[in-house]
Amino acid sequence: MSADRSLQILLDELGRLPGIGPKSAQRIAYHLLEADAEEARRLADAILMVKSEVHFCSCFNYATGDECAICEDSSRDRGRICVVGEPRDVSAIERTGSYRGLYHVLGGVISPMDKIGPEQLHVRELLARLGTEDIDEVIIATNPNIEGETTASYLARTIKPLGITVTRLASGLPVGGDLEYADELTLGRAIEARRAL
Repeated sequence: MSADRSLQILLDELGRLPGIGPKSAQRIAYHLLEADAEEARRLADAILMVKSEVHFCSCFNYATGDECAICEDSSRDRGRICVVGEPRDVSAIERTGSYRGLYHVLGGVISPMDKIGPEQLHVRELLARLGTEDIDEVIIATNPNIEGETTASYLARTIKPLGITVTRLASGLPVGGDLEYADELTLGRAIEARRAL
């Protein structure tokens, strides 16, 4: 195989990665070409290792054992489940240190434009968990965009008849933000989600 063909295959594969455009793919490819063989081998090994060792646990978060560390942690509040769209959302919430309950990862959000409905998500598994585990509250933590709001509304309508409290993450003004620069939707949500001092 010619050098041009090999480089083009690498560029094509790098370009398939999210957030990597043609220029970024080219920078990465040339970095790899200039790196020693050991550096390239470590990257290849790390990719292969993560593909063989990391899988989804029963809550559809990433795990390396039979269950994820969060599911196995007995100090967590087992009466609350925080429902998120993607595993990376679990990491974001965990970084806050403010939530000590369980999680359920949907594997996306409802998006009719992309032909993703509840059937393509892990909603059925969530409902099964709610039927077998002693859950008092479901916290819906999908993104505050159209798809996230659609998903949150669908889940609330589906879960509330089960007699379980359904809450939604508050949304509003960022810390350090100015009122004059907030859009109407964000400001409206901040007013609705206000709390007593």
